[in-house]
Amino acid sequence: MKFYFCRAHHRVSSSLTVYLRNLTAADFLLCLSLPIRITNYASTSVTIHVLYCSIGASALFLNMYASILFMGYIAANYLKIVHPSGTHVLQTVRAAHIISGVTWVFLLIPSIVYIILFVIAQNLTSNSTHCDFQVSLLDTIVHVSTIIIFMLVLVPLVFFYHSTSRRVLQAQQRQLASSGSRKLVKSRRNILVLVSIFCVCFVPYHLVRLLYIFQWNCSVEQVLYNLKEATIIVSVLNICLDPLVYFFLSKAFRAQVR
Repeated sequence: MKFYFCRAHHRVSSSLTVYLRNLTAADFLLCLSLPIRITNYASTSVTIHVLYCSIGASALFLNMYASILFMGYIAANYLKIVHPSGTHVLQTVRAAHIISGVTWVFLLIPSIVYIILFVIAQNLTSNSTHCDFQVSLLDTIVHVSTIIIFMLVLVPLVFFYHSTSRRVLQAQQRQLASSGSRKLVKSRRNILVLVSIFCVCFVPYHLVRLLYIFQWNCSVEQVLYNLKEATIIVSVLNICLDPLVYFFLSKAFRAQVR
């Protein structure tokens, strides 16, 4: 958070900086949601469980998907490297601020609706470990929507890396050693960092979540639930790995580390 607050009073010079700061904020807020999750599993209190299933879980997933979306925006920022002749209006600082604001509102509104409907429809007991939600239609919509968000980021991430790698290969075949070629190599490395962290943290959870949503055999439900909970822990590791993104993509962050 030092990177976020120390740079807050400086004029933002690029859309990349805007997205990195929002990614930092999402990681910080995700950290704040973890204690209530830990308390929920350590306690048999119905009140704690209701608090976690409504506010705690919503906060965790809101910031998880905020991280996912901002990583996608950061990767999209490298389109201007792959296609330098194109117009990149959406990559201006002003556009980045607007996109960031819309993203938070887009994620916050359904989270608030989910909390309200959960509290109204909640049906929990003191020995319950699941967040059982009686509004099954909304529950299904939430599951499907988050899977769609994940895929809408994963596919472009892979595409951006493939496009950048192809441009680097073309430059190498032409034996170019210009500053543009070196910039392409650096961009490929940066996108590789993003793709690697994204796949390690978020792919396992969403694969298991798909199986959990569409499982037909009730005998494996508990197994899939346990796997889903375990992969959530893996997904939260992005808090620890995202500093690599800041280090490779931000000169300001590298300067503070040194």
